[in-house]
Amino acid sequence: MSDLLKDSYNKKYIQKLSESISTHYPSFDNSKFIKSIFDNTWESLELKERMRHISKTLGKFLPQDYKKSIEILIKAAKGFGGFEGMFFPDFIEVYGMEKKNEKVSLKALKYFTTQSSSEFAIRQFLLRDQKNIVELLVKWSCDKNYHVRRLASEGCRPRLPWAVQLPSLVNDPRPIFPILKNLYNDEELYVRRSVANNINDISKDHPDLALKMVKSFEVKSPEVEWVKKHALRTLLKKGDKRALSLFGFKKIKTDKCSIKCAKAVKNGESIEFIFNFDLEKSSLVRVEYAIYFLRKNGNLGKKVFKISERKFDKGPHKISKSHSFKKITTRVYYPGVQKVSLILNGEEASIKSFNLL
Repeated sequence: MSDLLKDSYNKKYIQKLSESISTHYPSFDNSKFIKSIFDNTWESLELKERMRHISKTLGKFLPQDYKKSIEILIKAAKGFGGFEGMFFPDFIEVYGMEKKNEKVSLKALKYFTTQSSSEFAIRQFLLRDQKNIVELLVKWSCDKNYHVRRLASEGCRPRLPWAVQLPSLVNDPRPIFPILKNLYNDEELYVRRSVANNINDISKDHPDLALKMVKSFEVKSPEVEWVKKHALRTLLKKGDKRALSLFGFKKIKTDKCSIKCAKAVKNGESIEFIFNFDLEKSSLVRVEYAIYFLRKNGNLGKKVFKISERKFDKGPHKISKSHSFKKITTRVYYPGVQKVSLILNGEEASIKSFNLL
């Protein structure tokens, strides 16, 4: 069985889709539709390409009247959840962008997001008419359905992964602040997580605005505290003193610190780091380590990893951490000298080199 998400669109899935559509549109040609999906390009298509291929193929077999097609798809969409079901809103992105269809399309996106998510498709409307769509998202942020509330935040994330960026909101995210203020204390973690991710996007371009937003949160609770910390995670990893101070992480003396590790590790294996530090007094400490990975061009690229954050007693402490150099799709490891550092409350306390063979 394949672990690739794109292979969720198998013959069984497409057959189920075809049967669901046929129930509400009897003249739907099941066999030709399925044959058209699995054409000679199918195997070469990646996840989003397959999603778009399904959308376009649906357009060939559904009524030419867009509104009738949407009515059929709304009835057929139930039971097609998760990321895989996002071809329903993608159909709107392909066929429903004409101004005359906007009202129908937006209403359908609101429904489809309750089944899967319309976070990609809504962005096309934001790009075309940011002012009015943001006003709509503000209304949706108060909707009784938490999927709709989550879309209000996720759909306007300036740098949503796998999606088209929203340059205007990257440059100035303030128009979406009312949405985030409405949702940071939402009863659903699914929604609060989206708010935190949205603010984290903002922090990459406007750290001052992200900090200002988080400081404006009036409700005090463990749930909101989590949102604040998750929202500022990029700034915390960068050692931003303002973000660290917000959570009580003060500068501590780091003159008694050391790192022990093997001189070398083979590519594909793991290396154990032993971090030692001695505190002059009991302190709240955020403990992280950074690895300076050797890049293809010979330079080193820093990546920070969190270990712990809690109150440590006065005196010596030792923390062991294993780091794997097993092959992953998101990083290429280049043999040569790498570096590891210990970070305490945003300050590098010690650094050591090791060789990747």
